[in-house]
Amino acid sequence: MIVDDLKKIYAELSDAVDSLSFAEPTTHVYNPLNYARDPIEKYLAVAGANKKEAVFLGMNPGPWGMAQTGVPFGTVNLVRDWICIEGPVGKPPNEHPKRPIVGFDVEREEVSGNRFWGWAKDRFGTADQFFERFFVANYCPLVFMQVSGKNRTPDKLPAAEKEELFRHCDHAFRQVVQTLEPDLIIGIGKFAEDQAKSALAGLEVRIGRILHPSPASPIANRGWQQQAEAQLKKLGVRLPRPTAKI
Repeated sequence: MIVDDLKKIYAELSDAVDSLSFAEPTTHVYNPLNYARDPIEKYLAVAGANKKEAVFLGMNPGPWGMAQTGVPFGTVNLVRDWICIEGPVGKPPNEHPKRPIVGFDVEREEVSGNRFWGWAKDRFGTADQFFERFFVANYCPLVFMQVSGKNRTPDKLPAAEKEELFRHCDHAFRQVVQTLEPDLIIGIGKFAEDQAKSALAGLEVRIGRILHPSPASPIANRGWQQQAEAQLKKLGVRLPRPTAKI
């Protein structure tokens, strides 16, 4: 069963990355595959029940998204009210006082998640219709923070740390793609596109990208949905008529 295979892949990835260590300036590392396993497995059951046309690939969890809910780009309002997932979320072993994990009680929303899942809702209407064709994953499952609480993305890690981490992430993502058998991988941003090319070398799958919806990107703040849709159309992705004005 596809869902059982995905659960096994992510459980093994969780164990593998938990065995890694990271030096300063990284001071805190969160692994939601571990402490948010309940909503993650619910997500896999909802989103991973069938083969896919395409897989969207993000970089790693955001502190107000997947770090809290277990769902990639998982801003709480859309995970709970549109994807209809909620569940108990524990605590990471070394919690940063400025970045507490409160699960579905989080009051702050993730802008990237609002943009991505808000687009999916507007275009596809129901989560079931979106997941009939697409799956959304993150390349790296870990959240990295510095002593100040500042987020640190995996591309900023030292070479030796990246090599070990990316080896596990490559292996897991390759297994995900072999399980879901998509024709297309859509990197959400250049980092995800590059890592997909590395992880999937030798597989017959097309790889492209769309603009990342991060508010840190000035370009993304000038109509992310319209730009992303234009890129999707160039990749040959068919889009239904929007269910609400974008």
